[in-house]
Amino acid sequence: MAARRIRVLIGKPGLDGHDRGARVVAMALRDAGMEVVYSGLRASVAQLASAAEQEDVDVIGLSVLSGAHLSACRRLIEELRRRGIEIPLVLGGVIPKEDHEELRRLGVAAIFGPESPLEEIVRTVSGLGFNGGSDR
Repeated sequence: MAARRIRVLIGKPGLDGHDRGARVVAMALRDAGMEVVYSGLRASVAQLASAAEQEDVDVIGLSVLSGAHLSACRRLIEELRRRGIEIPLVLGGVIPKEDHEELRRLGVAAIFGPESPLEEIVRTVSGLGFNGGSDR
């Protein structure tokens, strides 16, 4: 039996039109051996939750540069819970330090800024995304 690879959804919620960082992170995760699903720009919370459910992902990574990180995370976590989905959520983008504590209270597992090393992101997602070696 072959071990299943970690599946990660990279999402760009809301009206933010800049996705270079999300694409760079997606490529780094893919290059590290993970399966990556990219939502594309301007995904709604419902679309992200549906994609997470349909793709059976292990981790969701949101990229937010618009300043809507608190509301986007809150709404996504609520929608995932409503659907009975419990998977780690990581956040990247321009996230003020004063919002980190509230984001963690909401359930965000990790927060990365613009200068976060890709190796750190890969290591963190690897640790969150898979705890075994089971097949799907």
